[in-house]
Amino acid sequence: MTNLRIALYQPDIPGNTGTILRLAACLGLGVDIIEPAGFDISDRNLKRSGMDYLANVELTRHVNWQQFDDWRRSENRRLVLASTKAAQPYVDFQFQPGDILLFGRESAGVPDLVHETADARILIPMREGQRSINVAMSAAMISGEALRQTGFAS
Repeated sequence: MTNLRIALYQPDIPGNTGTILRLAACLGLGVDIIEPAGFDISDRNLKRSGMDYLANVELTRHVNWQQFDDWRRSENRRLVLASTKAAQPYVDFQFQPGDILLFGRESAGVPDLVHETADARILIPMREGQRSINVAMSAAMISGEALRQTGFAS
């Protein structure tokens, strides 16, 4: 059984966050939201995207980056950042069961401090000239590969 987690750094769009929470509920992944978020966590768009799946997600809110980072270090968890600035394709990365898959803000990614703190940085290869893939789609692609490698929870 896996104990992979998805972490969202200051998410901007409630619909994307809701979609990721629904994905996590279906796949048995925990989710960490690193605040401040760009919306009220009780936003109706979040609830509409997450539907009735939200009750089935292990969701932890962290008031800021430092609190999250202190927690994950105390849990001895590796932080794997999805970034368009990374060099290693996610399919070539060796995931581990306790990894936290970190996704940045839709509008700005993550600041340099967060980028530098990550234990690993991975990317989804894209056609040249394209800026980025939607964060919920990215979370689904990378989570799927991480689960393929580490084993799906039943």
